[in-house]
Amino acid sequence: MQSNAVLATLQPNYNILSPSRFYSSSASAAATFLPVFYPQRTRFSAPQYLKLDRQVLASASGRYVHEVKSPFKNAAVLSDSYSSEASELADIEWDNLGFGLLPTDYMYMMKCSQGGNFSKGELQRFGNIELNPSAGVLNYGQGLFEGLKAYRKEDGNILLFRPEENALRMRQGAERMCMSAPTVDQFVEAVKETVLANKRWVPPPGKGSLYIRPLLMGSGAVLGLAPAPEYTFLIYVSPVGNYFKEGVAPINLIVEHELHRATPGGTGGVKTIGNYAAVLKAQSAAKAKGYSDVLYLDCVHKKYLEEVSSCNIFVVKGNVISTPAIKGTILPGITRKSIIDVARSQGFQVEERFVPVDELLDADEVFCTGTAVVVSPVGSITYKGKRVPYGVDGFGAVAQQLYSVLTRLQMGLIDDKMNWTVELS
Repeated sequence: MQSNAVLATLQPNYNILSPSRFYSSSASAAATFLPVFYPQRTRFSAPQYLKLDRQVLASASGRYVHEVKSPFKNAAVLSDSYSSEASELADIEWDNLGFGLLPTDYMYMMKCSQGGNFSKGELQRFGNIELNPSAGVLNYGQGLFEGLKAYRKEDGNILLFRPEENALRMRQGAERMCMSAPTVDQFVEAVKETVLANKRWVPPPGKGSLYIRPLLMGSGAVLGLAPAPEYTFLIYVSPVGNYFKEGVAPINLIVEHELHRATPGGTGGVKTIGNYAAVLKAQSAAKAKGYSDVLYLDCVHKKYLEEVSSCNIFVVKGNVISTPAIKGTILPGITRKSIIDVARSQGFQVEERFVPVDELLDADEVFCTGTAVVVSPVGSITYKGKRVPYGVDGFGAVAQQLYSVLTRLQMGLIDDKMNWTVELS
């Protein structure tokens, strides 16, 4: 009776029932497999799980999660803290991580009305979300996203890299898109909670990182063109390796002449979802021809560098590193900003200015920066049918130096004199 009363208060979530995450321990158990029940919303302080008789709840690795005795008849309750799941790493092939989604354990969600303030959010099991067909994000593209990473240190602690910068950039984007946004503190705390809840998915040192994807979307229903009446802030995470299939090997770019990523007065300077859909046609055509990605020019003069599909671009000549100035059509990348500061601290002269495409022809090195790629050397750029190669079998000296300093800082291998990292234990 007591167990039945508990079950009556819980809601099933069938989205999580996939063979890779939950399965029975025997053929007989599989024959009577039942839905796993747990509270619809899981508080960060004490998530609870209920396990029915003759079921075994397993982690994605197939290792059984530690059970504790339950006061309920014919039921077992799992530990009321994340420690039972986060005590050991998920059993995946860490050496073969690509840049693709691996479903983890938890996501974070909070909502607010238009013009209102976000209240305290909650962690939920990772799974599908429900949206009205008339949601602002679906009909009018009212959505923003961010990207940042968490790294595991040798001592097991976890480092975040400049999460407050992502929070500030999302707030700036929200203002441009007429959206309500979380405060910086709300954003950072939500990131911390989500990472700690998925701690076992943070790769071992040197094996990759946990990619963190915060989303802000107009979830309220709106038929006429107007800001949505409700907004949802959501964070999910996934362990990742290198963004480009080449890994840290040089990538090959082609300059695009006809299609443009952004226009003056548009939204190219904010991380709105529509900016990325606009590059897919040119990017797909380039990849079909064997190129890694596309380098875009400005849409007015068609001669100044802007950025790659999802990366900022840098051109090296001697001791001078040049990168396109932020003028509203280029995303103010956080890795871009960090590389500029690191380069200056290493004695380089960094210029933020209009960079003519012709400067690529006699550059010593070219490299890209972004959260996903960190620093990616460019092996060649094809411009008007002419291929311009750079370097030989790897990073140029400047890109290598900057990559080494920044990644060692992100991973906690050198002192953080910049005060950029946030440590979680």
